[in-house]
Amino acid sequence: MIEFFRHFIQEFELPLSNPVLIFSLILFIILLSPILLKKINIPGIIGLIISGVIIGPHGLNILAKNSAVDLFSTIGLLYIMFIAGLELDMNEFKANRNKSLLFGFFTFIFPLTIGFPVCYYLLQYDFNASFLTASMFATHTLVAYPIVSKLGIAKNQVVAITVGGTILTDTAVLIILAVIMGSNEGNLNQAFWIKLTISLAIFSAIMFLVIPKVAKWFFKKLESEKHAHYIFVLSVVFFAAFLAEVAGVEPIIGAFVAGLALNPLIPHSSALMNRIEFIGNALFIPFFLISVGMLVDISVILSGPTALIVAATLSLVAIFGKWIAAFFAQIAFKYTRTERQLIFGLSSAHAAATLAVILVGFKAKILDENILNGTIILILITCIIASFATEKAGKKIAICEEEVSPQDANKDLILDEHILIPLAKTSATEPLLDFALLIKDKKSANPVTLLTIVPNNDQAEINILKYKKEVDKFVIQGSASEIKINTIARIDHNPASGIARTSKEIMSDIVIIGWPRKTGFLDKIFGENVDSIINNVDKNLFICRFQKPFIEDRRLVFVCPPFSERGIGFPPLIQKMCRLSQELSSQIVIYGEYKTHQAIQQIVNKLKLNTKLAFKSILDWEDFEAISDEIKPTDLIVFNLSRKGSVSYQSIFDKLPQKFEKSFNDNNLILVYPQDGRKESAMDAYEDFTATPLTKGIEAIEQIGKGLGNILKKG
Repeated sequence: MIEFFRHFIQEFELPLSNPVLIFSLILFIILLSPILLKKINIPGIIGLIISGVIIGPHGLNILAKNSAVDLFSTIGLLYIMFIAGLELDMNEFKANRNKSLLFGFFTFIFPLTIGFPVCYYLLQYDFNASFLTASMFATHTLVAYPIVSKLGIAKNQVVAITVGGTILTDTAVLIILAVIMGSNEGNLNQAFWIKLTISLAIFSAIMFLVIPKVAKWFFKKLESEKHAHYIFVLSVVFFAAFLAEVAGVEPIIGAFVAGLALNPLIPHSSALMNRIEFIGNALFIPFFLISVGMLVDISVILSGPTALIVAATLSLVAIFGKWIAAFFAQIAFKYTRTERQLIFGLSSAHAAATLAVILVGFKAKILDENILNGTIILILITCIIASFATEKAGKKIAICEEEVSPQDANKDLILDEHILIPLAKTSATEPLLDFALLIKDKKSANPVTLLTIVPNNDQAEINILKYKKEVDKFVIQGSASEIKINTIARIDHNPASGIARTSKEIMSDIVIIGWPRKTGFLDKIFGENVDSIINNVDKNLFICRFQKPFIEDRRLVFVCPPFSERGIGFPPLIQKMCRLSQELSSQIVIYGEYKTHQAIQQIVNKLKLNTKLAFKSILDWEDFEAISDEIKPTDLIVFNLSRKGSVSYQSIFDKLPQKFEKSFNDNNLILVYPQDGRKESAMDAYEDFTATPLTKGIEAIEQIGKGLGNILKKG
């Protein structure tokens, strides 16, 4: 017993050496510090940094700065940069790349211009030390990025511009570091520049040409191996970080570029994206923030007036330089004070690149110990200020986005949004469910419902049990994306009427069905189940044919015949198309008439949808080649149609879907029937006795008559 207690006490000798105990301590800090500090309205990020100060070698010395801590810290830092690149709205970034370039210039040049004279004339450092320290002011780390991600404003234009500016300014500073080191070692010659240029060119070619093709092939070949997708993504991140280091820049640049390269291949609402964010935010990123706190040595402030003066000067210059950059960005882009504060909050934290610059300069004896210690204090101060500023501004912007987003009636529709997926066979369920998860609004509390209609016969109960067993895996698939999946099995003689009744019972507003099987001559004359669903289900109906993974779709081609905009379900449909294009990082190209173009643009502006649209005018809708000639194999085709009897219905469009099906056999194709708000008549309650067969028969006879007429004319 005494031996047990002796061994127990030895395990708690400081600093801790038992890896299991160390990991347990870190996990408890990650768990408890944000919860405790939330009570006094302090951001969780600050709690993690302060915890690092307390347990670190300069605090209570509970934890030493060893190789294990360095490893997890490096992983967390790379993870922050990778997620920033992965969550970047590429359409928004491309549309505002000039703004990102200008902000990158502001946030680089102003801190550098202010910092150099302060270091050179006030602190009396030589040219190399002053220039290197001033370049450190220009860097910033996205320490506060998890805050905007959690608030759901990561796709905001201000965030996109700041993230874009971050990578530009950090890359410029790290290249300056390489140049100063080359100058200090006497290697700054023509060979140095040639080597740096070639290595960066090779790195860029591998990341943007080779990696996307390999990733696309991997995701396609191993589509069912979901766990392998995450391991592959991690492998790409660290390989990219290694390549960046070989190319002569810091690994954080490689991690960010890996995020940009994989961005179009990982939809933001996918299960893979959820796994990436969950593991990063739960473990790796908090570990990095704790390790930043472990670098801070509070005793430096008490060591003498010189260290205190240097630390205070560096902190003031760093904060003021970033505030000036944000102020000029506000003036140039006509932003509000809140948006300026968000830019300042995201761009004012110094950690990763700052440490890289200062530690390299210190080891090369360009910088002295006062600069090193002052920089560590600067890291603590700027991280705290950045966290407070970002959280305060981020909450205001999130509230404003809620207020100016679709009107109150539309908000209710979003909150009550319910998607129904009727299943003919479970083998086709996965792509339909993936599509539903992409277009579903995360604010809706309702589940995605999977429905099967079982024939009313002796095998009905057995078939229901069989169905429930087969759909269990899809419930797990939804859980991976944090979306609840509900399953319903109904007994009905007619699948179409069963779908119609269920859609009314659960009050679904979107119904997604698979592509109908080929039908024979008798089916065409006496009616089909799909026609019954179209005519009896007055919801936003999506009929989908998915031939390949979504990652292969580069454009979303949205075909809108005349008067499409008149249906009451058209604005929600435009909303879903914009959401789908953002998830897939693809451009929307709308084929339609000028009036339809104007109506869609008005809807986009009114609903504040952050999407750039391209329009193609179609004048002669009977000329199929006018559309088909411009469609590419990598296009996702969405065809907007109307039900018979609706305001926008025209019979000339009935044959166009069949032409699309035959001409674009390899494309993903969606037929959409927006809700038209028809009032249900008394006879519509009897779905099994609709006039569909009679109507189909009359239409078939009309078609035969037209064909005979054409033959006689030719004769």
